[in-house]
Amino acid sequence: MRGPLLAGIAGAAAATLLHVRDPHTSGSYGFCPFLAITGRPCPGCGGLRAINDLTHGDLAAAVSSNVLAVALVVVLTVAWARWTFLRLRGGDDGSLTLGARGATVVLAVVAAFGIVRLTPWGAWLQP
Repeated sequence: MRGPLLAGIAGAAAATLLHVRDPHTSGSYGFCPFLAITGRPCPGCGGLRAINDLTHGDLAAAVSSNVLAVALVVVLTVAWARWTFLRLRGGDDGSLTLGARGATVVLAVVAAFGIVRLTPWGAWLQP
């Protein structure tokens, strides 16, 4: 149970930090290098604000900041719950592994999201 427990503690600590220290203040967590160089948001821009909004229970603001980050939080929470359940049951190791195909899909989704949010018809995805 050490793995799921440590992952849960790390996730809770990160969410607590983002709840307490507001990323809506410009520069509070530094600046995005991609945004600073190009003037355009990267796929991760707005992610910290989205998680901060989630910790305050504001789903609409979270989705408005970065819908991909909100989806990632949901997917990671479900994967962590499955991992914990499998470990508690004592059966399968249940470790979180992605594999080459899964990694390719994730990278393709992130790249597509980053490109679409830069187009005029995807501007609503920008933070």
